[in-house]
Amino acid sequence: MKGERVAQLELLLHSHPEGLRRAEIARRLGVHRSTISRYVDELKQYIDIYEENNLIKIKNREEDESIALSVYESLAFNLSAEMLASSTEFQNPHLASGLRKIAMNMRSYAPKISENVIGLAEQIDKQLQEKKESSKFNAILEVLIDSWVSGRIVRIVQSLKGFDPIETELAPYFIGFREEDSGGRNPISVTGRLRHTTEIVTIDISTITSATILNETYTIPDNLKPFKFPESEERYESIDMIPLSLKIKERSAMNVFRSVVHGTPVFEKQSDGSQICNMDVENSIELYLRIIQCGDSVEILGPESFRKKFCKLLNKILALYQ
Repeated sequence: MKGERVAQLELLLHSHPEGLRRAEIARRLGVHRSTISRYVDELKQYIDIYEENNLIKIKNREEDESIALSVYESLAFNLSAEMLASSTEFQNPHLASGLRKIAMNMRSYAPKISENVIGLAEQIDKQLQEKKESSKFNAILEVLIDSWVSGRIVRIVQSLKGFDPIETELAPYFIGFREEDSGGRNPISVTGRLRHTTEIVTIDISTITSATILNETYTIPDNLKPFKFPESEERYESIDMIPLSLKIKERSAMNVFRSVVHGTPVFEKQSDGSQICNMDVENSIELYLRIIQCGDSVEILGPESFRKKFCKLLNKILALYQ
């Protein structure tokens, strides 16, 4: 069985097909340079590696297929890679690894583009080393990907600013970018079904602080769309919407509004620990029922006309039992 450091060395060499110097390997693994030779000797028992011009490399197998892109495809790939490297909120080591592998195949026919792509990979690596939050983000992303690929449910803990952590269990269906109207942000999100329900949610992965795969399987429906987006404003034209203002005592109370058409909630934290939530919501009997379901965890602050109608409905309900 390979040790942890030897396994890390293998991953590192696979990610750098152009080879790495011993000093660079030691720096990336966080060990002394004198120990690298031992790791290399141990790794040689499992895979074919060699040293050339002071660079340690993995020997390509004959069955490994190379990617042959035209110069036009190579340039288009380079431009796309630059956009991806600059717009991704959290850099990913697997992106850097993939870029290097493709760049190595370009060296013979597009050397300058190859150098540019390798430079982008180095830029990603540098950002990963500088940002500790990227390491945590990527660790959670890998757990979600493993859960998705293996078809097993994952337990996640989500932390939203101003609220207590929320634990839930999710069956991941899709992982990818999602556009948001606010600030042009494109977070990497996971869309899936909440366990024991038919409800589909989309969660910003950067808000997840913990992810654990459970030993319970699930299947992805064939006819499912990639993402469940919030209802767009255009969808509200035929619906009677009201500018609802609520005082929220418990963050979990907001879950009951998922079945109601509403706009983006805007929260304002109060000195007593509660939250004021303002959002446009459909004016329907469903909304009344969801607020009743919250009990005393939610209080209607406005509009005043809606608050009066709600109180009138409660009095009618109470009259049935008096």
